[in-house]
Amino acid sequence: MPATTQPDTTIHYRFADADGVRVFYREAGAPDAPVMLLLHGFPSSSHQFRHLIPQLAQRFRVIAPDLPGFGFTEVAAARNYQYTFDNLAGTIGAFVDVLGLQRYAIYVFDYGAPTGLRLALAHPERVTGLVSQNGNAYLEGLGDAWAPIRAYWAEPTAANRQAIHDAILHLEGTRWQYVHGVADPELVAPEGYTLDAALLERPGNKDIQLDLFLDYANNLTLYPAFQEFFRKARVPTLVIWGKHDPFFIPPGAEAYQRDNPDAVVELLDTGHFALETHGEYIGRRIIDVLAR
Repeated sequence: MPATTQPDTTIHYRFADADGVRVFYREAGAPDAPVMLLLHGFPSSSHQFRHLIPQLAQRFRVIAPDLPGFGFTEVAAARNYQYTFDNLAGTIGAFVDVLGLQRYAIYVFDYGAPTGLRLALAHPERVTGLVSQNGNAYLEGLGDAWAPIRAYWAEPTAANRQAIHDAILHLEGTRWQYVHGVADPELVAPEGYTLDAALLERPGNKDIQLDLFLDYANNLTLYPAFQEFFRKARVPTLVIWGKHDPFFIPPGAEAYQRDNPDAVVELLDTGHFALETHGEYIGRRIIDVLAR
């Protein structure tokens, strides 16, 4: 019998110039395979997909960029970049165009949701599928952990800004986001939260994150438009959620079926960074739901 050809799942680490930004991205899979765009969240980067990419690359051309302000994407000071979610989406939209991606499924997590769903609103005809892993698009999905950020929205004072800085923007605050709600924290590899925390310490980066916390309020005004996209597009959708996430709670996952009754919704016994504990299972379910 002839030998079975195995797909090349080697990850390549690349840069693309888009929107005046040098976007770092990871890519794997056959160039002619269906495209899967992976969009990370706060305070992470495409590094969070390090184990998922080879698994998905067996069936997809996988592309995972670092958002401006995160990971290894480079934004020159002369660019005078304004860190808003509209601008993050604009940069990733330009990145998609530079790579010539005409059709793609989107995996959204945390900040990746308001970024990727803006892409979907701009070009709904391009979206072939959706995976939401703790990627919120409903008011009922916002948990109690948003209380200090809501206070910052209501009163964007220096004191409220500093309170968020002191509570979140350090190694222990980052580690807490990774391990909260995880039954066995020893399953969470330390390099994820350690790298995230180290990159937060770059000059000016904490102000970038505080600007994005403030701008996050503008995402809520787009939730009705995101939900209309779900109703109209009805693309194959997997909503797979760490049910102990203090930021994005299970009602936000379940609400997807209100607008797309065909959406597959699964709640996992883990926290916000579900890939850290359930990565292999999530990869299998993505292939089950979308690759067909």
